[in-house]
Amino acid sequence: MISLGPTLFAFVVGLTACGLLGSMMESISGRKLAFAEPYLSPSHVLRSLAAAACAGPFMLFNDALDARRDGRISLLMLMSCACTAIAWTLALGVVVLAIASWAVRLLG
Repeated sequence: MISLGPTLFAFVVGLTACGLLGSMMESISGRKLAFAEPYLSPSHVLRSLAAAACAGPFMLFNDALDARRDGRISLLMLMSCACTAIAWTLALGVVVLAIASWAVRLLG
């Protein structure tokens, strides 16, 4: 049976990176994290892409919870958004670990 350890580790790394960056962005701006201004802006495309790539799962889940509270989406759609955020967090963890591995090899 395949061990789930590396997968869970990558997920926790992604969750930590997403949470730290998302919380830092909320603290600096003083606004709730969402797929909206000031986090995503057509005039700052690279900054918006970096913010969405790193804090995107946090943004997605916040927006989905708000939509569910307002009755704009169903419970099934909320669960779909949660699953997407989980997969996105895992992918983010894999990328962060790959970058860390690459940096360690470069530094020695």
